[in-house]
Amino acid sequence: MMYYYIPQPPFLLIAFGFFISIASGFAFESILKLKYKEWRETSDELTIEIINKSDLKIPFLGICAGICIFLSASLEIFNVSSTLGYILSIPMSAFIGRLIWKQLGEVLLQLKRGGSKAIDLDSFE
Repeated sequence: MMYYYIPQPPFLLIAFGFFISIASGFAFESILKLKYKEWRETSDELTIEIINKSDLKIPFLGICAGICIFLSASLEIFNVSSTLGYILSIPMSAFIGRLIWKQLGEVLLQLKRGGSKAIDLDSFE
């Protein structure tokens, strides 16, 4: 008699990916706030070099890696192989991460040009 084996879903990997993303997100937030305070105190021009430094890239890559692990493990719940899950989640995480990184640079450039009023969405004046 043959038995059909259904593998256990990787709930531990899902939790691990989620934890990595959240922890890296808090580190990214605190470093970005620190850089902003530093910029405000020195009154230097805000440049795109702030986000191109490795102290912001490392937590951001941690966020992307955690999301990649989370997505791949979530696909495994639907009986997708882990190889196919990573084949799908790596390019998706890299693409979305690149878009967010580019948007962050554009927001900082808007902040440089027009101050905080340039990014205020509630003022339509």
